[in-house]
Amino acid sequence: MENHLTEFKMIQSVVLDDANDTLIILDQTLLPNEKVYLHLKEMKDIWDAIYKLKVRGAPAIGIAAAYGLYLGTKASQADTYAELQKDFAEVKTYLASSRPTAVNLFWALNRMEDRFVQAAGKPLAEVKDALRQESERIREEDEQVCESIGKHALSLLKENSGILTHCNAGTIATAKYGTALAPIYLGQEQGYNFKVYADETRPLLQGARLTAWELKEAGVDVTLICDNMSSIVMKEGKIQAVLVGCDRVAANGDTANKIGTSGVAILAKHYGIPFYVCSPLSTIDLECKTGDDIHIELRPDEEVTSQWYEKRMAPEDVQVYNPAFDVTDHSLITAIVTQNGIAYAPFEESLPKMFAQK
Repeated sequence: MENHLTEFKMIQSVVLDDANDTLIILDQTLLPNEKVYLHLKEMKDIWDAIYKLKVRGAPAIGIAAAYGLYLGTKASQADTYAELQKDFAEVKTYLASSRPTAVNLFWALNRMEDRFVQAAGKPLAEVKDALRQESERIREEDEQVCESIGKHALSLLKENSGILTHCNAGTIATAKYGTALAPIYLGQEQGYNFKVYADETRPLLQGARLTAWELKEAGVDVTLICDNMSSIVMKEGKIQAVLVGCDRVAANGDTANKIGTSGVAILAKHYGIPFYVCSPLSTIDLECKTGDDIHIELRPDEEVTSQWYEKRMAPEDVQVYNPAFDVTDHSLITAIVTQNGIAYAPFEESLPKMFAQK
C-alpha cells in the first residue's frame, strides 16, 4: 500500500519543460477515462487550459499562470527592459483574464511581477531567468505548503473516521498532496484507515471524475455519492468530519469554493459535524472583507444541459443559472487550516495571525 501511494504521488499536474519552451499539464477534463498530458507553447492555449479547467485547483492554476507568464516573457524579442516590461504586462493581463475567482491566479502573477521589478537593471537574459526561478519557487513552495496543511489537518482527525469531501482539492489540483486531501494521504501513510465519501460535485463532476479517481489510484477507501446524498450519509453516522478546499477566503472567514460547498456546510452544521476548510495563505485575501465582495464566475449553460450526455437532458432554450462557486458563511466553518496553523473564529483576529506564524 505504501509503495502504491508513493508511486501515485509522483503524478504532477503542471510541469515546466524549459528546454522546449513548453508548459505540460495533465488534462483534467479527460479524467478518469484518459490520462493525457498537453504540451502547450502558445499563450492562447495556456489561457484556454486555465479557462476550460484543463488545469484546475487554485494552487495548480497559480503554478500554471506563473509558468505561462515566464514562458510568454521568455519568448519576447525585446531589446530593452522597458520593451520587455511592456510585453510582460500584456501577457500578465491576458492570463489574469482567464479565471476571475481563484485568488491564487492573481497572487502568482503579482508575485512574478514583483520579481520582474526586482530584476530591473540586469541583462534581459538574467531578468527572464529570474522569472524562471520564481515560477519554480512557487511550485516548490506549494508542495511544502500542502504537506504542512496536511499535518495540521490530520491533528484534527481520528483514526477510522468517515470523511466527506466536495470537489477536488487533491494532488492534481496542487503541486503535490493537495489541500483538503493532504491529511487523507498522510493518514493513509500512517494507517489511519479513513473511509472517504466523495460528492460527485455537479455540474462538472470533479468529485466523481477527479477525487474518486485519484483516491482510488492511491489505494484509499473511497465511496462516490451524488451531491444530494450528503444528508443521508451524515444522518446515518457515516461522516465524522468534512474537508474541503477553497478558491478564496475573505477576511471574516467567508469562503468561496466549488458550487455546492455551502450546502454541505449547512448540512454539517445541522448534524453537528465539524467542517474544515483547508487553505494555503495565498488563498486568503485579507483585502476582501466578506464573501459579498467575492466575484462569482458564471459558466456556460451547456455544462448543465448537455456536456455529459449523449443527448441533451434539458429543454432547448431553457434558462440556466450556472455559478461556478458559492460562498460558505464563516459561521458554518469550524476551522480554517493553513500551512502555519489552524485558525478558529473570530476569523478577523485569527487569520491575520496565521501570516505572522513561521
